[in-house]
Amino acid sequence: MLKEVLLGLLAGAAVLTVGILLGHFAIDKGNSAPAWVQDASRDVDENMVERFLAELDNIQIQENLRELTKVPHMATSPGDEATVEFMLKRWQDPKTGLDSAWREDYNVYLSFPNKSNPNKVSVADPSNVVLFMVREREKAYYPEQEDPEVVQPFAAYSPAGNVKGKLVYANQGKISDYELLNGTVDLKGTIAITRYGGEGRSGKAINAAKFGVVGVLVYTDPYDINDGLMSDENETYPHSWYLPPSGVERGSYNIDFGDMLTPYLAAKKDTYRIPKEDIKGIPPIPTQPIGFEDAYRLICELDGDDAPIEWQGAFNCTYKFGGPGFKSTSQFNNCNVHLDIYNREELRNSANVMGVIRGSVEPDRYVIYGNHRDSWVHGAIDPSSGTAVMLEITRVLGKMLKEGKWRPRRSIIFGSWGAEEFGLIGSAEYTEEYFSKLSERAVAYINVDISVFANATLRASSSPATQSVIFTASKQVNAPGTTTSVYDNWIKYYNRTSPSYGIIPNVGYLTGAGSDYAPFMHYLGVTSMDISYYYDRSKTRARIYPAYHTAYDTFDYSSKYIDPGFTSHQAVARTAGNVLVRLADSLLLPFNCSDYAESLEQYHNEAVKNFEAKLMANDISMDSLKNAVEQFRKAATKLNSLIRDSDLANETPLKARRINDQLMLLDRAFLDPLAFPEKYAFRHVIWASRSSRVPTFPGLADAVEKAESTGLKEDWHQAHKHLSILTQAIAGAAHTLDDVI
Repeated sequence: MLKEVLLGLLAGAAVLTVGILLGHFAIDKGNSAPAWVQDASRDVDENMVERFLAELDNIQIQENLRELTKVPHMATSPGDEATVEFMLKRWQDPKTGLDSAWREDYNVYLSFPNKSNPNKVSVADPSNVVLFMVREREKAYYPEQEDPEVVQPFAAYSPAGNVKGKLVYANQGKISDYELLNGTVDLKGTIAITRYGGEGRSGKAINAAKFGVVGVLVYTDPYDINDGLMSDENETYPHSWYLPPSGVERGSYNIDFGDMLTPYLAAKKDTYRIPKEDIKGIPPIPTQPIGFEDAYRLICELDGDDAPIEWQGAFNCTYKFGGPGFKSTSQFNNCNVHLDIYNREELRNSANVMGVIRGSVEPDRYVIYGNHRDSWVHGAIDPSSGTAVMLEITRVLGKMLKEGKWRPRRSIIFGSWGAEEFGLIGSAEYTEEYFSKLSERAVAYINVDISVFANATLRASSSPATQSVIFTASKQVNAPGTTTSVYDNWIKYYNRTSPSYGIIPNVGYLTGAGSDYAPFMHYLGVTSMDISYYYDRSKTRARIYPAYHTAYDTFDYSSKYIDPGFTSHQAVARTAGNVLVRLADSLLLPFNCSDYAESLEQYHNEAVKNFEAKLMANDISMDSLKNAVEQFRKAATKLNSLIRDSDLANETPLKARRINDQLMLLDRAFLDPLAFPEKYAFRHVIWASRSSRVPTFPGLADAVEKAESTGLKEDWHQAHKHLSILTQAIAGAAHTLDDVI
């Protein structure tokens, strides 16, 4: 009896205590909710966004660029180390710095020319008397080109070697080019001269070796880069933005990205390294880039049949295949072209510089903003235009942070990647070292490499999920020198018709590995974007800004011909910075899965149009793919309805977190590590690189076209396999958008 009384008293006391507590918190005290409740429901502050955009200053960006381009800063050079210290100084500044900043070093495999024994290309007669020498250094117009740290033009990762042979012209060095040429000329033992474009750098040499070619020259044709202009007396730099005759595009001649000796492992000092002989995707024969003034001398002296019209360029002669070799009337008759290449490979320490602003509500969710730091020479456009913009963004955010006016909801990580020019090495090693953490916690990656190619319009490529936030940001920024928004200006240059929205700016897809978004998008499946200002393609044939990777990519070039006044740099800073703040501060991540559905439907329509009949002829149905795409659309619509009908600021924070995780992990749902065994680090089945020209699912497109060309039953089996991989990836992604149970 006593026990029952005591239990009753205890129960009554508990009820009374609960009642008192409920009554206490029910009394209106103006703002009685715990601080964490307000923090958890905090959304992006539009007033803060406006203040941030207003403070981004074009003159500050200009001065950043001036400092970054004082000396050449090729990866691991003294100039590169100076930029490491400069970045650290800025990000550790007590008034405008970040919460923390540090360097992370990797021991990576790089390729350099020999300073004491430079590479040489020559024409010599049978007695080895040299009749012509290709320039070893580009012509100097200003002191920048005379800096002793300007590296000689070279093909990084070309093997050393001394070869000679009769010259042939192989257009862009594609397999189809060599096949056509080989039908007319015996290519064994020849030297091939090729032009940039159409095929990757290393591919030109890899393809050549298959036909017995022993060495490759690469040049930039004025038709492709200069709209045909060739004279530095009044047409090219220093008089305009066009490439001068001696300009040479340097570059990394490898296919895979990341450190080549430590695939899928971070390149630390004690990391296992594969034998150098096992490296794939680099030239098997000596290769060297040259300027178009020297290419002109060589090509216009060639003998043989006329090359096809589509192989012709801007030189004042008819491009010929080569006899092989030179015309009988040429001073080079019966001469060989000699390539003496002395490149060497070394293990060197290369640094990433990392900076962090810690999030106040969700510090374990990371919005990453990055750009590489290293350049081939001074690199005013590539990459320092992007670094100058990033430094201005961090200055303004850092100032707000230090003054106590702002702290993001989610953590922001800034990355200044090292050794990108040698194959996206810094960013790739970072994703390999922190694979698990980034896979679980990274929300998005913003890449701003070349921030300004020219000053006509914005250009963006991204995961379809981020289209809407890029549009939102671009509508809030004025195009330079106008009262028109960046969005409205953009739509005039690049647009498409969307079934959902009508005419909108065309946002490209991240289908290749052109910059540091690749390890994040293709390897980790982190939703990514690449943002820049671009030129009017209706006014030039230039495949990229003409001084790309040359000694003329300087502050002078940028300030005179690319963006006088640096207002396009400012527009990129405002647009990319606006996206960054929205990703970091929005209660609900500004991703739209219905936009993803539209892209999948677009790709599906192209696949049906180009491949369905061929697949059906081999008893392979595409119905399952159609069903998966429809399933994804339904799941996206359902999730959008849930978001629209929710009042997340007044509901449990766990609901917003749950939806955000679904949005954050959407691109991860398309990863399949076994889908592309022949493509290093490409795991995203929607956006992997492709050989096919059909704008659709890469694995399916390449497999069908291969099967069609060979007619082999096993290749049609592979096409069926890729169809199944794709179908199940899309259906799986749809499941991640569904209710949790």
